[in-house]
Order: sequence, then C-alpha cells, then structure tokens
Amino acid sequence: MVQSRCMEGQSNHTSVIMFILLGISNERDLQLILFPIFLGTYMVTLISNLTLITLIRTDSHLHTPMYFFLSVLSLVDVFYSTSISPRMLSDFFRDLKTISPIACATQYFFAAWMGQAECCLLAAMAYDRYVAIGNPLQYSTIMAPELCQMMAVGSLGIGLICGLAETIPSFSLYYCGPNIIQHFFCNVPEIVTLSCSSPFISQMTLFVVATLVGFGSLLIILLSYGYIAASILKISSLKGSLKAFNTCASHLAVVTLFYGTALAVYGHPSSGHSDKQDTILSVFYVIIIPMLNPLIYSLRNKEIKEAFKRGIKKAAL
Repeated sequence: MVQSRCMEGQSNHTSVIMFILLGISNERDLQLILFPIFLGTYMVTLISNLTLITLIRTDSHLHTPMYFFLSVLSLVDVFYSTSISPRMLSDFFRDLKTISPIACATQYFFAAWMGQAECCLLAAMAYDRYVAIGNPLQYSTIMAPELCQMMAVGSLGIGLICGLAETIPSFSLYYCGPNIIQHFFCNVPEIVTLSCSSPFISQMTLFVVATLVGFGSLLIILLSYGYIAASILKISSLKGSLKAFNTCASHLAVVTLFYGTALAVYGHPSSGHSDKQDTILSVFYVIIIPMLNPLIYSLRNKEIKEAFKRGIKKAAL
C-alpha cells in the first residue's frame, strides 16, 4: 500500500503507508492448528510470570536479591511477550497482515526495550550469583537493596535508550516499496533492507547496540561464571559444591537458552538460514523463552514451591 509523493529534484516516487507482514504461515489449515497453541503459550506466559511476581512480592521469605531480580525479569518477559504475541495471534485471522509504520515502530521499540533490558538483567543476576558464592559472608552488605534497585532501574534504562536508538533512525528512513516484511513481527534487520535511502546509520546503530549491550552483557556473565567455577572448585566437600552449583543451575539454563537462540537468530549471515528456519528460531526466541523462564526457575526451586504452598493455604483460609 503506497501513496504518491514528489521529491524535490527527482521524479515521482511512492512512499509506503502500510507494511505487510508475511506471518508464520499463510496456510489456513496450519493457522487453525497454530492459533490455539500460541494462544495457550501466551496465556501460560502471562499466568506463570504474574504468579511468580505475586509470590515474590507477597512472601517475605523471597525478599532477597536473587528473587528481586527474578521478579523484574518476569515483568520484562510479560511486556516482551505482550509486545508481539497479541498482534501475531490476531494476524492468524487476516488474509492481508498490514501494519502501519507507526504501529510497526511501536512494536519494535517495546520488543527492543525489553530484549536489551533482559540482557542487562541476566548479567546482573550472574553478578548476584557470583557474590553469593564467591563472597557469602559479605553478600548482604554488597547486594544491598539500594544496589539491587539501581541495577534493575539501570537495566530498564539501558534497554529504553537502546530501544529508542534502534527505532528512531530505522523508521526515519525513506520507504518507497517493496513493503513486505519477511517476518511475523516488525523486526528492524528485515525492515531496513526495504529502505530506498541508505540504511548505514541504522545498521551501524544495531551493530553498536548488539556489541555493547548484547555481547557486553554476555562477557559479564561469562566472567561471573568463571569466578563462580573457581570458587566452587575451592569448596572441599562434594555436597557443598553441588549446593553451590544448584543455586546457579536455573540461571545458567536461562542464559544458555536466551543467548544460544539469540546468536542463532542474529549472529549468522543473511544467507545462512532459510526464511522458515529464521521464523522457527524467532518463535522460540520471542515467544517460547518468556514462557519457559518462570518454569525453569520454579520447577527445581524448593523456596518457590514452599512459597506457592503457603500462598494456597492463605487463600484457602
């Protein structure tokens, strides 16, 4: 969908007024199967994350830095999933999946904001685990509530700035067609390739943000786990070593899923994967992981299970 537009000194060009998303699939039968699956996934994401947030906020036994960061991570996952899933679900019932540039920019901004914030939060949580294992006697002093709050606010602030830095130059480009986005959501790497003006600044911004925030956070996580491994090796008893490792297992699983999928989605040449492979990886990255995070932290965590039981008992009284 385009409209005529004259540019000074040039012939008439067309300006895109609507983008068209390809979606996950155009096959009607497959859409009927996928819709309830993704709707169920989104509902589980909301319920599990909001339940975890409520437990952590209301149960005094969970008022520790680790669970504070986990509650913020769950909040980020709720907004991250909500920035994409509702629109994707509604597109299952549309033959032409059009979206305005403003709506597209808004969707990408919130997804980028939450995605970058999650990178920073995972790094903060890795540092928290390092202090807990490497410096247990000074843990409560180092990880004071004020520092935890600053780290959480800083993560959200960095995500906000990066989201704006990626969105504004990308959607300030001139789009004159084609207007088909090879994805089920507004993903800037695919969108800027449609631009009729030079996307150099936008692409450089994406690269700088990915390097500083994405790989910077990953470096902090790797360094933290390097020190954690060194601290665990110094523990003489096997039981103590296993207990120390168990406190990191859930976070390590979440980090592996998040960064492993992110690198698979964004860390390959444009010709490295087919569009179908990219779609499948993106579905896992932006839809499945926000659902898995609270489950990974809850299923093996005795304190959360006990808090859940206490919450049920209070509700029954």
